[in-house]
Amino acid sequence: MEYMKRAIELAKMGEGKVNPNPLVGAVIVKNGKIIGEGFHRYFGGPHAEIDAINNATESVEGADIYVTLEPCSHYGKTPPCALALVKHKFNSVFIGTKDPNPLVAGKGIKILEDAGIHVFCGICEQECIKLNEVFLKYIETKLPFVVMKTGVTLDGKIATVTGESQWITNEKSREYVHKLRNSLSGIMVGVNTVIADNPKLTSRIEGGRNPIRIITDSTLRTPENSNVLDISTGRCIIAVSEKADSEKCRRFEEKGIEIIKVGKNQVDLKELMKILGNMGIDSILIEGGGELNFSALKEGIVDKVITVIAPKILGGKEAKTSVMGKGIEHISDAVELSDITVKNIFNDTVITGYVKKKQ
Repeated sequence: MEYMKRAIELAKMGEGKVNPNPLVGAVIVKNGKIIGEGFHRYFGGPHAEIDAINNATESVEGADIYVTLEPCSHYGKTPPCALALVKHKFNSVFIGTKDPNPLVAGKGIKILEDAGIHVFCGICEQECIKLNEVFLKYIETKLPFVVMKTGVTLDGKIATVTGESQWITNEKSREYVHKLRNSLSGIMVGVNTVIADNPKLTSRIEGGRNPIRIITDSTLRTPENSNVLDISTGRCIIAVSEKADSEKCRRFEEKGIEIIKVGKNQVDLKELMKILGNMGIDSILIEGGGELNFSALKEGIVDKVITVIAPKILGGKEAKTSVMGKGIEHISDAVELSDITVKNIFNDTVITGYVKKKQ
């Protein structure tokens, strides 16, 4: 158990570097001590098992290896890890969770067992599934894993009655959000957020990466001098409807902005998710305002909700809240969350939950 927990910690070190590949960590144990550790460090690089073997301080023959995800069995950017474990004559392989990828899906385990290696599955399984919730959804559906993040006051406000919103949460909470941005492939906001805040939507993490900026803007109201349009800091996609001005679309595209037309009168979020998934975008952080948040929840594209609550009260019936839109009429139709976790970041409280999908 402790070795698998260490493998999970190692796997997390690949956050923001391996998408759309999974996060994987590996620990090699021989005669009761760790002799090698590794993780998937970057997309296209050696897998965790190979990294651990390369880092081993002595021969791995007869050793056990703990790996968070079933070793691969196919030739991709790297040779099959299952064959490498056979070649190096491991005694036992402890696996966190099986790989749902049709190219693997139990084939790696079969290779190991056919070679006489002892295989044990389901070690810290739930932790390993949560570790790769992005990969597991994307590989099975080709749809991005969507996280809706909001920063609110104790009374649910995201701005004052005058529209002032910086800063509701504390500095450490904002650092946490930048880590989220670094770990996910894309970040999505509505055009109202772009107009009101003129954000850069970058990830200010040393050695990190900026997510792909995605703006939902049915009629293309995004100002042409917006910070988010600076493609020197990363890709920018604007999703528009058929009502968007074709000439303005052309000017944006000439600047390197990617325009996606999806929906007749307004952006079709479900269809947009399919398009973004086909573009290789496996995960999206929604940091939009109340209108986009409501639409995303209504359309059922949100998988996970993270709310950072600051111990402040603003009041004001005109002050904006984190979810607005038309609203839900009946309690029985409310969006419900499960698997709730709560943690504190100094005086701010972070509540995380998963959206219960309607049957």
